[in-house]
Amino acid sequence: MTQPAPSAQHQGPGKGRADAPASPPSKKQGPGARVLGFRADVRNLSLLGVLVVLVAVGGITEPDAFLDTGNLQLILTQASVIGVVTVGVTFVIIGGGIDLSVGAMVALASVWATTLATQEYGFAGILFTAMIVGLAAGLVNGVLIAYGGLVPFIATLAMLASARGLALQITDGKTQIVTVRSVLDLGLPDSYVLGIPPLVLVFAAVTVAGWFLLNRTTFGRRTVAVGGNAEAARLAGIDVRRQRLYLYLLSGLCCGIAAFMLIVLSGSGQNTNGNLYELDAIAAAIIGGTLLSGGRGTIVGSVLGVLVFTTITNIFALNNLQSDVQQIAKGAIIVAAVLVQRRTLRGGDT
Repeated sequence: MTQPAPSAQHQGPGKGRADAPASPPSKKQGPGARVLGFRADVRNLSLLGVLVVLVAVGGITEPDAFLDTGNLQLILTQASVIGVVTVGVTFVIIGGGIDLSVGAMVALASVWATTLATQEYGFAGILFTAMIVGLAAGLVNGVLIAYGGLVPFIATLAMLASARGLALQITDGKTQIVTVRSVLDLGLPDSYVLGIPPLVLVFAAVTVAGWFLLNRTTFGRRTVAVGGNAEAARLAGIDVRRQRLYLYLLSGLCCGIAAFMLIVLSGSGQNTNGNLYELDAIAAAIIGGTLLSGGRGTIVGSVLGVLVFTTITNIFALNNLQSDVQQIAKGAIIVAAVLVQRRTLRGGDT
């Protein structure tokens, strides 16, 4: 008599269905992976379509104001700061984590980089300080989570509170004005390249680098594997703890870059900088197709999510709609995106 095949629960580690993301694709897994990949492309095209519709709506409701070159440049510039943060957050979520501290890290980096002592070193001093502070905060998050065993939600929530408190202590509740001319000049129209603000070019560079890192490097493959199934990734030879540390370092670096961009835009450092950036970044990643459970996501989708949210905010502002209406609209979009994700997952498993 032929013995029945062993069930998944009796198989060794890495043999079950849950370990599929980190194991070599089999013939049985291939169609599902192709379906999910196709749906990711469809989702990105859908987001692009939504963006086109929003531009059309803005052009109809406020044609003179919305389609003005200055307003379009403003939308892209505002999207650039939160967009850089979102790239880092996307990596963290794909890797199976979460980062609630990005807004606070932006605030801390911005106020530390605009102290009088730092400004004595000019442009390089401000940029270097912002990036180092972001990296240091990301390092603390990564060590606590990867090697300290803390849950990402708790560790980053603690960092949120600590970084906000330290930023407030540094500024004493006051705005720190930037006096370095070379930094302030980056926000002026004279510095635009072919009509494109320099900060938008920085955002584009970070996006391209993030896309390449996720889709064309071993680092990206390891990130997806760790987020899909950390135990299977460990058995495959991946240092899971070190990979998680790198992800939070990357998120911190993105926050440091965003902090410098915010300094350029506002000409100051404030402890209130980056307020609710964590919510905006996570929301943009979610509607872009990144799974909160980890293991799947795209940089392109996250960037489109940022542009959709920024365009909606701009349209609401031009039409004098209250901020509470904007938050309600964002909440509805997030819920719709999660429902679409659930349907996509069910479809991919069939």
